[in-house]
Amino acid sequence: MPDGSQDTGFIPLVNPDISAAEVAVLGKVLTAGPLNDGRMIEAFERAFAASVGRAHAVAVASGTLALLLALRAHGIGPGDEVLCSPYGWHQVQQAVALSGATPVFVDIDYWQHTLNPEKAAAKVTPASRAIVAGNVNGHPAHWDELTALAAKHGLILIEDSSEAIGSTYKGRPVGSFGACSIFDFSEPGVLLAGGGGMVVTDDGALAHELRYLRTREAEHRYTVGITRRLPWQAGMSNLNAALGLVQLERLPEILERRAAVVALYEAAMASFEGIKPPYKGPGAETVHPMVYAVHLGTRFTASGRKAILEDLDQHDIEASDYGQPLYSQQYYAERGYSRADCPVCQKTADRALALPLHRSITADQIAFMVDTLKDATVNTGAGAAIY
Repeated sequence: MPDGSQDTGFIPLVNPDISAAEVAVLGKVLTAGPLNDGRMIEAFERAFAASVGRAHAVAVASGTLALLLALRAHGIGPGDEVLCSPYGWHQVQQAVALSGATPVFVDIDYWQHTLNPEKAAAKVTPASRAIVAGNVNGHPAHWDELTALAAKHGLILIEDSSEAIGSTYKGRPVGSFGACSIFDFSEPGVLLAGGGGMVVTDDGALAHELRYLRTREAEHRYTVGITRRLPWQAGMSNLNAALGLVQLERLPEILERRAAVVALYEAAMASFEGIKPPYKGPGAETVHPMVYAVHLGTRFTASGRKAILEDLDQHDIEASDYGQPLYSQQYYAERGYSRADCPVCQKTADRALALPLHRSITADQIAFMVDTLKDATVNTGAGAAIY
């Protein structure tokens, strides 16, 4: 324990912001009849669509299934290429491979860790059908540039907002970009429903197709007419929807509490040499991250970051890397993908470190975590270089 600090107890990476309202609504749903009759699901969909300024919302079982159904609804599959980032926490981009399409990994912006539009433009081919761009850890992507790129080449633009809710880009909320947008309600997200995801869109025909593909409805038991396009069992339950609806109603309060914790982090990190705090890029008016992610100095390696994580763990601080890039995973490596394709992503992934972010964190705990992190970087031999 760093000198002068006190026992702050175990500090978890995630601690859901659950109130009496969430507990009460679950009791009502559990005692009100069927759990999958759609009552709460439809209410959640209407409220969620309105919250991001979209005409339609379709609730599904996860963010990955949300993207998979969106790709299928657009007719994307084998023989098609989808430009996407290999970097992120929820890794919903796995849905591209699951759809049968070919993922074309595009390197990221070193500062805000979202897909680099210029590098995406260089990878467009006649087989390209879509771009999937994520708001990584709450930071909006380069939506002006990506929208122009998609329009120039006739590509479908899909917004992956599975790591963001509440953030804004040039006056617009995340979730309002592209032909459709994807959300995820699992940890360590901000709006937590015990799982589940959502597709939002202004396209009524797309929403209709998504609802068809989402699940087999009860009336389909008596017809063979659905067999031309097989639906998935990818719906959301009333329990998840009820949790999501209450969390959505409480979202301003939840975001305000988390923003106060971020402010404490920023103050504590201000004098920390050799570490790059979270960045806010041009146009990103509001950023609401899932976790407080910092970027270690360039003298660190992936093994150095691992040593720091082990040191934090010894002090009961649950920290993490920010996920392994998709190209480093065996499925993609066996198909010829390589870290050489995305050097900025690899540089970022080796040094990104996620710290706890939730309303339960106190100023004393943040001071303790930052002091511990400083000591850990010294023990690992970090220099002052950041970039």
